[in-house]
Amino acid sequence: MTRTVVLTLGRLPKALDLARGFAAIGWRVVVAEPFARHLCGSSRDVARSIRVPPPSAGKRAYLEALAKIVREERAELVLPVSEETMHVAHLAPLLPPGARVATMPPDQVLALHHKGGFVRAGLDYGVTVPESLPLGTPEAAELAQSAAVVVKPVHSCSGRGVRRLAAGDPLPTEADPHLVQRLIVGEEFSTCSLAHQGRVLATTVYRGAQFSGSVAVSFERVDHPAIEAWTARFIERANWSGFISFDLIVDAQGTPWGIECNPRTTSGLHFFEPADIARSLADPTAPPPRHRPERTLQQFWSCLTETQLSLFKGGPFGANLKRLLTTRDVCWQARDPWPLLVMPYTSWPIIRDAARKGVPFGEVATLDVGWFDGAT
Repeated sequence: MTRTVVLTLGRLPKALDLARGFAAIGWRVVVAEPFARHLCGSSRDVARSIRVPPPSAGKRAYLEALAKIVREERAELVLPVSEETMHVAHLAPLLPPGARVATMPPDQVLALHHKGGFVRAGLDYGVTVPESLPLGTPEAAELAQSAAVVVKPVHSCSGRGVRRLAAGDPLPTEADPHLVQRLIVGEEFSTCSLAHQGRVLATTVYRGAQFSGSVAVSFERVDHPAIEAWTARFIERANWSGFISFDLIVDAQGTPWGIECNPRTTSGLHFFEPADIARSLADPTAPPPRHRPERTLQQFWSCLTETQLSLFKGGPFGANLKRLLTTRDVCWQARDPWPLLVMPYTSWPIIRDAARKGVPFGEVATLDVGWFDGAT
């Protein structure tokens, strides 16, 4: 009998990698997605797309819709893709026997999604994290007077709402909870890991090579043993299973400082062989996932936009054009070309909202599925 996996988002290239990976090992792929059309919907490796209400319209209705899909499609695995992970982590009690969710329980997921909770965990686990204090407290005000800081919402992604302040600058007044974090100066890196019971199955360390706003649209994989050791220690101490990702800054002394945790996939997923990731999710005792041969990848349409902007608004047009013409797109497969070719059509709802708000694509791509409220 063919095994079925349900992906809980279809609009992002990460979902396409996961769909192709599971199709390659013989699984049937079903995508649950709030948008009527989406990137994965044009892939030959997706058997069915089903529209669900977004979590922003009601968390309970969203979970019930997912549970119904799992029952009707006889799925044995539910695989969250991006920011909806924080909602999908609550799904397990609604599932029939034999079906599982490929993430940790909600209390552990939400504790790390909360930026203050991640810092507390880092201190408990003995890894380096910057001094971080709740906005509105005397301690936070004292830190901001003596050092440069970053002010960020405790629940956010893609750099939304993040501000840097020089030492002595007045702190903002915010209604929603924010964190005041000591600014670490250095080079920024990101990771994406797949783990099982505290053991790292595979890790990618990468950095942005080109950006749209604060969101990287071209990525470069690097070797960085110190970051890999930091990541392995955190995963071991957390006894983590599933995907987990970190943003880190390496200072002038070579020390990695963890600044944020994403208890889910990130763009680093693209550097893994998709079928290997699928095998490891199906069976953690399978051989560890391998990296693809490419060291640099891009999101073609976003990079095309940035290249055009650099021509008309000033910027490194020559370097951007060379990268655009020589870097492989994360979605391209000759055997499955349509996801890339029709992406401007399938992604139109996101493109439209980004244009209306005047912000990059990545900053609005998950607004309807993000977890932005609730205490942890």
